Amino acid sequence: MATTTTSRPGRLLIVLGVIVVLLFGIMGLTKTWKPKLGLDLRGGTTITLTAKSLAGGGSVTADQLNEAKNIISQRVNGAGVAEADITTSGRDHINVAVPGANQDSLVKQVGQTALLYFRIVYDAQAAAPVAAPSPTPTTKPSTTPKPSTTVKPSTTVKPSTTVKPSATPNGRAWSSVLGQADPTPTPTPKPSTPAPSTPAASTPVATPSTPAASTDPLQYVPDAATQTAFAAYKCGDEGQTDDPNKPLFACDREGTYKYLLGPAILKGTDLSDASAGIPQGGFQWQVNLEFTGEGGDKFLKATQNISARGQGQNLFAIVLDSEVISTPSVENPIPGGQAQITGTFTEAEARDLANVLKYGALPVSFDISSVETVSPQLGGDQLSAGIWAGIAGLGLVVLFSFLYYRGLGIVVVASLGVAAVLTYASVVLLGRAIGFTLTLAGIAGLIVAIGITADSFVIYFERLRDEVREGRSLRSSVETGWARAKHTIIAADSISLLAAVVLYILAIGSVRGFAFTLGLTTLIDLLVVFIFTKPLVTLLARTDFFGHGHKLSGLDPEHLGVERLPGQMKPSARPAKRPSTPKPLGGEV
Repeated sequence: MATTTTSRPGRLLIVLGVIVVLLFGIMGLTKTWKPKLGLDLRGGTTITLTAKSLAGGGSVTADQLNEAKNIISQRVNGAGVAEADITTSGRDHINVAVPGANQDSLVKQVGQTALLYFRIVYDAQAAAPVAAPSPTPTTKPSTTPKPSTTVKPSTTVKPSTTVKPSATPNGRAWSSVLGQADPTPTPTPKPSTPAPSTPAASTPVATPSTPAASTDPLQYVPDAATQTAFAAYKCGDEGQTDDPNKPLFACDREGTYKYLLGPAILKGTDLSDASAGIPQGGFQWQVNLEFTGEGGDKFLKATQNISARGQGQNLFAIVLDSEVISTPSVENPIPGGQAQITGTFTEAEARDLANVLKYGALPVSFDISSVETVSPQLGGDQLSAGIWAGIAGLGLVVLFSFLYYRGLGIVVVASLGVAAVLTYASVVLLGRAIGFTLTLAGIAGLIVAIGITADSFVIYFERLRDEVREGRSLRSSVETGWARAKHTIIAADSISLLAAVVLYILAIGSVRGFAFTLGLTTLIDLLVVFIFTKPLVTLLARTDFFGHGHKLSGLDPEHLGVERLPGQMKPSARPAKRPSTPKPLGGEV
């Protein structure tokens, strides 16, 4: 009994037509006609973050990764970046895609993704040797005036090349948002800070010693071993963990100064809001902070303690990812749960600091695995190169098809055209539905898919020709050849699809775009071969051009290596045409 595809191949072609109309109808309704291009094709910066293992060797959970993604998204959007795309990838990766180049400050900000702590500064020194000898850390210079509670740009000074605890290295101070200070602050005993001694040459990595158990980190006093280790510490040394219950050696962003910091007295979670602005009547940018109820109480207690230490011991460090991002000074206790950081801020510095303070507390810390920046011009060039590479690959396949399969090359061209239409519509709609972006690696996957689709044609055509050589008629060969070829096609495409899935799961970054498009086009290849290529060959086999083996059809006896097609008689066996007998002139006798 004839199969459905033999007797009514038009049905499958109608199904294909409905699918195409449906896809383009959705594109028309959503007014989406162009695919969403990746940053490597339109220009921008892509940052891949990899989560570090938790303390104790535990792995990062999906909830922690999603929470980190949301905070990073808030941080990026808070920086005023439009059309940023932040997604999770696998079990421990976050991809941050930002349009536009020159995003160095954003890369630095996104990379700061660990917990935020506030710590007391017990010592500050230049990280690199300087020409002038450095005085002892307890020396109090007279060049730093006491800042008033009213914000003034001249209340602090920039540091000299020799850094001291009283020098306020980044020229910033704390003040009350109300412009008032506690007139009678509670005095707190000032901790003694011994001068650091010369470190032993055998110390490989300088780390602070663990303090004795204490319920109040404000009472911490660095011992001689910690001072010795700090003197030997260099920016970039590893081996420390940013434990809030322990002291910390840290450097600023530029690696210019190093700091001996006490245990954390406040955490980033104690902040409820942070913003940057210029106060009314002022002209200098400042950062406004607002603490939670519990955080405000902690902050008041901390500022009472620090301000009572006096000049030279009143620095307060904000530490993120074991990196000091600001060290303002505290002159008076600050009540009310609100404060300001004032100083010589630029607008960008103030907004960056406020953004980090507001969104800095993440559940896990991250390493920056990769940063890729592409200019819009280079992105356009790469897009053009990818398109031309696809056209060249398509042209070579078409040329081979017509040279080797002759008329059957029409089937190849038509099938590739249908596959291209379905692929384009799928990429456009997936970009709108799930945010899929077409990258240069994705274009590479589309080009590879041309070969996969052509491979399906080769399998079917060769099976069909083998059936004809074995003596079957063309119409019978179309069906029996398909019955045997389709299993091979499914097996081959299944292997490609499996490879794409595995690559998508294990890969990160743009490689996943290659895997996604490879898997997508493999599925489209199966669809096209089953509901277009096979029905089309069935229809063509019914025509005289292909059915009787025309010389240009690709199914002629000479091209197949046989004397004649099954059912086709040899020229010598054809009956000679009987000559007509002339009638007598006189009519019938």
